[in-house]
Amino acid sequence: MNATAPRPTPASSYAPLQNDTFIRACLRQATEHTPVWLMRQAGRYLPEYRATRALAGSFMGLATNTDYATEVTLQPLERYPLDAAILFSDILTVPDAMGLGLSFALGEGPKFAHPVRDEAAVAQLAVPDMDKLRYVFDAVTSIRRALNGRVPLIGFSGSPWTLACYMVEGAGSDDYRLVKTMMYSRPDLMHRMLQINADAVAAYLNAQIEAGAQAVMIFDSWGGVLADGAFQQFSLAYTARVLAQLKRSHDGVTIPRIVFTKGGGLWLQQMAELDCEVLGLDWTVNLAQARALVGHSKALQGNIDPNVLFANPTQITDQVRQVLDSFGAPHAGAGQGPTHIFNLGHGISQHTPPDHVAALVAAVHSHSRNLRSGR
Repeated sequence: MNATAPRPTPASSYAPLQNDTFIRACLRQATEHTPVWLMRQAGRYLPEYRATRALAGSFMGLATNTDYATEVTLQPLERYPLDAAILFSDILTVPDAMGLGLSFALGEGPKFAHPVRDEAAVAQLAVPDMDKLRYVFDAVTSIRRALNGRVPLIGFSGSPWTLACYMVEGAGSDDYRLVKTMMYSRPDLMHRMLQINADAVAAYLNAQIEAGAQAVMIFDSWGGVLADGAFQQFSLAYTARVLAQLKRSHDGVTIPRIVFTKGGGLWLQQMAELDCEVLGLDWTVNLAQARALVGHSKALQGNIDPNVLFANPTQITDQVRQVLDSFGAPHAGAGQGPTHIFNLGHGISQHTPPDHVAALVAAVHSHSRNLRSGR
């Protein structure tokens, strides 16, 4: 396969990490407070993001410009005391590099000009040359330098199955009819696509790590649309294939790996067997039960309903406390134990009032400290 990666950036060229709370929680080590970051924290709910996107002219103009991508990644950190930054990019950069022709119209979701719907199209697929994605790796390095050690930087990709959904459907879908038709009628073609996707995602995430990402996350956004049995065969197995190829460390520093499957609560026990450090949970999962089930082996990330952010700040604070109380007091002391990273159960809505995010972050930090002190 042709997957030439960019030259690694040595960790010694970056400032030391000042706030390692997120990394420590990923590694199931004790922290003074529960770290918090938000999926899609750099995005349309922020007026400064919308202004930068207007300057860029389009979503891809934003994502492919190193300066703009750096600027919007740091914007939420200027507003809120978040404990991690996440690379500003899109989950569909990998199939775009495969030649599928990704585009975004304002106010619409992603679309592919060349969807993959038959044997001939699948036969054309290959792991792309990582040089086609150099704009992503350049952004990772730029963001890591701009952070100057403030908080860690998370890199990410879509899961093999989630990428396949978009690649076959050609866009988002309400019923996943086309991709499921291929899966059931031609499982050989689906497996071939998923193998290529998994190897491409692994190469892509490893290149992000070499460029400066301090943790990586696999977004299995559409794993939850699969039937039991199909999930294990077509989603979980290929997420495992990615994880098996990922770097565990870079320049002697451990790189935590996070897996988030929206709608995956049914399979939490099986997901606990994945070779990763953190499992992300959507808002349908009970944190106390998840902790009892997998907290001995994985850190847990999540899982407040994003729509809580439309309530008033007092109600947001109450909901934050409920989530933190559900997990319970995290591990304290030496060694490893159950830890929690606060996040939404899915991405933040573009309509979210920015001030409400401030209330959420403050509540997480305040109440999680109280939990540790027994108050």
